[in-house]
Amino acid sequence: MRSWQRLAVSRPAPAVARVTMSRPAVFNAFDEEMISELDAAFAALEADAEVRVIVLAGEGRHFSAGADLQWMQRASAATVDWNLEDARRFAGMLARIEGCAKPTVARIQGAALGGGVGLLSACDIAIAADDARFAVSEAKFGILPAVIGPYLTNAVGRRQARRLALSASRIDAAEALAIGLVQQVAPADHLDAAVDAVVADLLIGGPTAHREIKRLFATLSPGPVTAELRELTARTIARVRGTEEAREGFSAFLAKRPAKWVPPCR
Repeated sequence: MRSWQRLAVSRPAPAVARVTMSRPAVFNAFDEEMISELDAAFAALEADAEVRVIVLAGEGRHFSAGADLQWMQRASAATVDWNLEDARRFAGMLARIEGCAKPTVARIQGAALGGGVGLLSACDIAIAADDARFAVSEAKFGILPAVIGPYLTNAVGRRQARRLALSASRIDAAEALAIGLVQQVAPADHLDAAVDAVVADLLIGGPTAHREIKRLFATLSPGPVTAELRELTARTIARVRGTEEAREGFSAFLAKRPAKWVPPCR
């Protein structure tokens, strides 16, 4: 894998990759280069057959302060065409994370602000330290959370997303949990243990099953269960039941042994 300037990419356990934003001096604020590296890292790890789960983290005291203000200053002085291409790259990176065929877990400590909230919202599972703080802060700078808006809305719903974006107020980890921005809160000194436990649960699931879950659930939204939707779900499970992975999963369960895809205990 390539060398990184803004990230650290590691393999802390079998089948697990960890992507760590590595600009602690600026609270892991991201610029054009970090956006490019995040996109490339997730693309490479998704294509790596040895990787089953990807953890996104931030080095130092904070997860991510969002957009680098020097980057935003450059953007404010640039042309509309430059801004459009720049925003498209940011949108593409978030789509890369959200659309990753493998489970993604955000590990959040300290502050997650602006685009940092977008990053954790694009991940499948977000786990925060109990002293973490969150804010969708773009309005304070006279801009709006446009690119992260769809991911934030998917995470917390339209009214909560709008409230967070309009007020730009900070919320604590307990409120983030209550509104669905994160799914788990752990004491700060047990954050890694909480992440490890979720990763261990994920590794029990079959990799093909995970891909199918993410593909199907990307098409689902609250609402009527139509005939077309019933047909889609019936065809999906009928197809997946006949896979080699499904046969192995049922065999392992009946034999009371781990399935072949489960890594050895650490």
